[in-house]
Amino acid sequence: MGEDAHGIGRRALFVTGAAAALTLGGVSFAAADGQDQETRTVRGTLPPGSPDFVYVPVEVPSGVREIRVAYTYGRPSVPAGTAGNALDIGIFDERGTELGGHGFRGWSGGARSEFFLRADDATPGYVPGPIREGTWHVALGPYTVAPLGLSYELTITLTYGERGETPRPVYPPSRARGRGRAWYRGDCHLHSWYSDGRRTPAEIAALARAAGLDFINSSDHNTHASHPHWATEAGDDLLILLGEEVTTRNGHVVALGTDPGTFVDWRYRARDNRFGRFAREIRRAGGLVVPAHPHATCIGCGWKFGFGEADAVEVWNGPYTPDDEVTLAEWDNMLVASVRGSVRAWIPAMGNSDAHRAPDTVGMPQTVVLADDLSREAILAGIRAGQAYVAESKNVSLTFTASGARGEQAGIGERLEVAADTPVTIRVEATGAPRCTIRLVTDQGVLHTSDPLPVAGAGAVEWRTTPAYAAYVRAELRHETAAGPVPGVLAAFTNPIFLGQ
Repeated sequence: MGEDAHGIGRRALFVTGAAAALTLGGVSFAAADGQDQETRTVRGTLPPGSPDFVYVPVEVPSGVREIRVAYTYGRPSVPAGTAGNALDIGIFDERGTELGGHGFRGWSGGARSEFFLRADDATPGYVPGPIREGTWHVALGPYTVAPLGLSYELTITLTYGERGETPRPVYPPSRARGRGRAWYRGDCHLHSWYSDGRRTPAEIAALARAAGLDFINSSDHNTHASHPHWATEAGDDLLILLGEEVTTRNGHVVALGTDPGTFVDWRYRARDNRFGRFAREIRRAGGLVVPAHPHATCIGCGWKFGFGEADAVEVWNGPYTPDDEVTLAEWDNMLVASVRGSVRAWIPAMGNSDAHRAPDTVGMPQTVVLADDLSREAILAGIRAGQAYVAESKNVSLTFTASGARGEQAGIGERLEVAADTPVTIRVEATGAPRCTIRLVTDQGVLHTSDPLPVAGAGAVEWRTTPAYAAYVRAELRHETAAGPVPGVLAAFTNPIFLGQ
């Protein structure tokens, strides 16, 4: 049976740990009483300026086997330059909606119009488990609201009956065969059909292998539901790390390589002063905190939390675009500040594909990490240390070293500890980069640009300096400039080598 429950008049504003949230009037179901199924319909309208999250309480009686939720919302025409309606959805169980996510049971954002949960199964993005008696909450996220408001309709269906058995999760191993201490290629920002991607874990793993990757990281938006579904795709040749793209309204951050089953809450803005708490949670779970695409132009994508909690930063995201160039310049400015002692230690850079669906290319770009082994611990240690470079594909390889007059040598992410006036030789060797130029960038700016490499794509550059002249040096490999003084699109870039004591 249906029930027209509530509109915007029946609501209460309350605080759930940080940001204000709106809780609407509750939806009640009777006990089974011999019925196999009951349905309630909830309709309402959210005005412009609504809180980020709106909760619809659902009183779930005992004996429920399945919850199914479907929703629609109005999409009126809006003037050019005005945001239209976009409404996300998810659900929390009887443990509540408090910040931290103990009651979290799933989130699909705006990727799906319906979902279900049972003990033995759930829609991708949702966590299977018992449907226990108590107050559940359907979570609505009005991402953008048109000037006329956002009308919505929820249809909630409970199915009664015997519960199934919840499968015990099996996760991918934390180590693959590897080659000992070597350079390993990875893509740490990927989306499957467990959030808004369109590829299965099997399809992503196949594409990763084809791209020459040694490791990948699961990073679906605001859910850890995919974690048990990667085990069958791992192998001696492919290490699969587990994580989440924590997608707030003030920017996105990749929780990279966390413990299996780790969920990281996203329901806060920069003004709520809560990000530090969840950054610490990521690290306690063994992962790295990596702000993603800091200057992306999509709504809510720009990074507003600062970099004080970052273990690395995603400088290159997907096909190289102007916002990546801005992020590269910002990162270089942070390097300059770090060598002048005005901020914390330097933050390493990485690059990832952020691939969601065809034609997005898995492994374009990819982070190439020097690690002691192909294991979760070793890969994360290499990224954290900055012993990595970013390449557009498996075809591009770099070596980058700094050598002192007495045979001292340092590589990417390391320091060549020599006196300020000691002559230092910088050497870059590249393969797989036809007609690309090599640029050497220091705290003083670009100090050397090579002639284009031959069509065969291989070549080397040597350049001499001193620590007094260059506190660090990093290398960029760029395609030929398209027009005027604008630098070409990146083919690869390295983390820096630091010079001096």
